Amino acid sequence: MPQATINKEEDKRLIINAYRRLLKSMKSDMDDTDRKNIRMAYEIAVEAHSKQRRKSGEPYILHPIEVARICAVEIGLGPTAIIAALLHDVVEDTEVTLEEVTEKFGDRIGLIVDGLTKLDGMYNVESKQAENFKKVLRTLVEDVRVILIKMADRLHNMRTLGSMPRHKQLKIAAETDYIYSPLAHRLGLYNIKTEFQDLIMKIKEPETYQEIVSKLQDTEQERASYVKEFIKPITDALSEINYPYRITGRPKSIYSIWNKIKTKKIPFEEIYDLFAIRIILDVPIKKEKQICWVVYSIITDVHTPIPERLKDWITTPKSNGYESLHTTVVGPMGRFVEVQIRSQRMDEIAERGFAAHWKYKGVTTDTQADVYDNWLDSVREILENNDSDAIEFLSDFKTNLFNEEVYVYTPKGDMKILPKGATALDFAFSIHTDIGYHCSAIKINNKLVPMGYKLQNGDQVTITTNKNQKPSEAWLKMVVTGKARSKIRFAMKEVKRKQGEFGKEALERKLKNLKVSFEENVDTLVKFYGLKSRPDLYFDIATEEILVQDIKDHFSVEGNKLVLIPKEKEGIEVPEITEVKRGRKYEGTPRLMINGSSDEYQYSLASCCNPVQGDHVFGYLTANVGLKIHRTTCPNATNLMANYGYRIMKAEWVSSTKSSFVAELIITGVDDGPGVIERLSRSISSDLGLNIRSFFIEGHEGYFEGKINLLVTNKNQLNIAIRGLQNLDGISSVTRTEA
Repeated sequence: MPQATINKEEDKRLIINAYRRLLKSMKSDMDDTDRKNIRMAYEIAVEAHSKQRRKSGEPYILHPIEVARICAVEIGLGPTAIIAALLHDVVEDTEVTLEEVTEKFGDRIGLIVDGLTKLDGMYNVESKQAENFKKVLRTLVEDVRVILIKMADRLHNMRTLGSMPRHKQLKIAAETDYIYSPLAHRLGLYNIKTEFQDLIMKIKEPETYQEIVSKLQDTEQERASYVKEFIKPITDALSEINYPYRITGRPKSIYSIWNKIKTKKIPFEEIYDLFAIRIILDVPIKKEKQICWVVYSIITDVHTPIPERLKDWITTPKSNGYESLHTTVVGPMGRFVEVQIRSQRMDEIAERGFAAHWKYKGVTTDTQADVYDNWLDSVREILENNDSDAIEFLSDFKTNLFNEEVYVYTPKGDMKILPKGATALDFAFSIHTDIGYHCSAIKINNKLVPMGYKLQNGDQVTITTNKNQKPSEAWLKMVVTGKARSKIRFAMKEVKRKQGEFGKEALERKLKNLKVSFEENVDTLVKFYGLKSRPDLYFDIATEEILVQDIKDHFSVEGNKLVLIPKEKEGIEVPEITEVKRGRKYEGTPRLMINGSSDEYQYSLASCCNPVQGDHVFGYLTANVGLKIHRTTCPNATNLMANYGYRIMKAEWVSSTKSSFVAELIITGVDDGPGVIERLSRSISSDLGLNIRSFFIEGHEGYFEGKINLLVTNKNQLNIAIRGLQNLDGISSVTRTEA
């Protein structure tokens, strides 16, 4: 981190103003001890970070102060979290030790700060990011404020990414997309999740983001007039409920608009539900549900409802605690408008999620289970398997962050909430690990089904167990939830370990016969056979994948050690090893600058996203096929950058070349017979002057969908082709495939 002593008056003024802003924002009750500890934490942090600056050039201390303010204002946390937020980077980045923090502020704040401090010395792990996040989650189950402060930290970093190099912006955005955004959703932090999504899009799709922002600004006045026209008759009718209420109209997030454009394949101008109307009622908790339905009745008397778009999350709250009644109605000019009806309590939980949940804990209706406690229990169960590697763990954990869910029932009528796509076997593990392990048959609504049956809303599930039944490797393909996957893998490892005991005994006998030490040589064999661990070696010996009698064919004994026999002495032909990192490219291939170097690397374009010249791209160093160039919007980009950041390389197009790139387009429109094919072919070949590599088209009941692979020289040419095809008669949409 750049070193620069804070001695300027301007810096001091910035720091003092930021601290005063923090103090003014704190609305929770504080006693003198809280005020004293906040002041002490602030002074320690100022001194510890005094020689540090952010990439933007501002004093580093402004970051922890702003993280603390976000905790107070946007998440609703109290003094303990604010103290920990002020100190969240001191142990990691300065001379202050965890012991000093614990001594001055107590064990609880010491625990939180420890949870927020990244692990050091992780040189032999596959993914530092995953290992660090696993550490955070271990602390989460002891004090959830760790993850809430981590959210505030990430939010401020995302807001201030502008001064970072673009390739680092992409890595941070990918991490946020992979884990922080879905976690914000799972914790009910709606505003933070929405801002994460918008900021991620701003980095990954800057041109599209700015285009939507401009269009929203251009239509702002028109939307405001429409909202007034829509709510006027509702306001008149709501006077009869005799409870205070407020109506707000907020535009949908930029990301959600972009997502609708992609999924519905319609232009911005054809999206009419760009905003949602929210009616928030100040009513007693016991009357919340009743009054919400009364308001629903009033609204549907004024505007025509669309029955299939009614979503009742007040009778059955979402698994993240979200409660609200949603309906879509037909407003003036035939436009669809979403209306959300909720109480003040529901609104606070919807906006602040977990933090607001504790405020109302114990006063909610009987229908709302303690969703966060249940969720934390599921995280604890995944964490129980300490031997799972971090990337495996993170993958399991992500399944607990689902957006969509299904509601199913036990034979006694108890409801279980599982992610959409969960199977009958997932249900068995959700009831109890032992029921999952010994599950032998499953009935859905009294009908026998396969274990891999995908659950549907309203299913009643009956599990039959058999004590002799045990999990198998095939079960991993039948489940999607983190708990089921981690428990099955754990059971597989136990089976493997027990079998491996026989392999270990056989290896011990062999090494004893060779008169070499077991402990000093076993890791040499693990490395030679390309295995991850000793248990893998023992298992392969037990299953005769590796034969112990072959060891003497590969190794000689010198002293007390096994020494590898050179391959030429084994009589095996030694393949020629070629340098793959750098090398001259053939003329005419696309030229890229890798990690800012003018030297050319050997690389190939990834087939999963087919980048063309002009796309925002990055390089990913694979384990076995060299450097692959991906688009930043590639479906695999988020996973690669979030889990394997150390393999990511900065890639930029050097200059225009005569190279050709393959771009795949999906075209939909009105099927008016053979004329469609002729019109598309003529436009592409004659009007646009492009070559068609492949063309597939299928029509059905007046609608067609075509898939066309074109050869283009750059992104500009591709965009011109898309616009040209969109302007043809009968064409509904033209989109570039993401996968």
